[in-house]
Amino acid sequence: MLEQEVRRLIEEALEENPSLFLIEFEIKGDNQILVVIDGDKGVSVNDCIEVSRKIEHNLDRDEQDFSLEVTSAGAASPLAMPRQFKKNVGRKLSVKTEEQQFEAKLEEANDEEITLRWKAREPKPVGKGKVTVNKEAVLEYADIVEAKVMITF
Repeated sequence: MLEQEVRRLIEEALEENPSLFLIEFEIKGDNQILVVIDGDKGVSVNDCIEVSRKIEHNLDRDEQDFSLEVTSAGAASPLAMPRQFKKNVGRKLSVKTEEQQFEAKLEEANDEEITLRWKAREPKPVGKGKVTVNKEAVLEYADIVEAKVMITF
């Protein structure tokens, strides 16, 4: 009952601000409600407050006691859905698959796959020395074990 009601309120809050989307929703023991959101243009403190108010002001604490935490996906949080990849096109990612790991620029992202591009130094086909070559990988979301934005300072 509580889970369905909270899910409905989250959906209403996100309809009011379509640039926001849900990453995680969980109700732990003792009715601890955790909501993690992200946004196409990032998430402000006010965005978290608005979602929190939408939930809190529409639940009756006399009926059920609960705690509520609404947070944004952190900068170090793994990317979890295509919409997050799309908003990070142009940034450098660290992407792990079962077989490989890539550190590359996210060139494209659609609903099925991502395209990564990077430069690598490889031995010359003929003679000694190395040459810089452009590399590309197209990965389906199902093949990605973990992907994070690489933060550079």
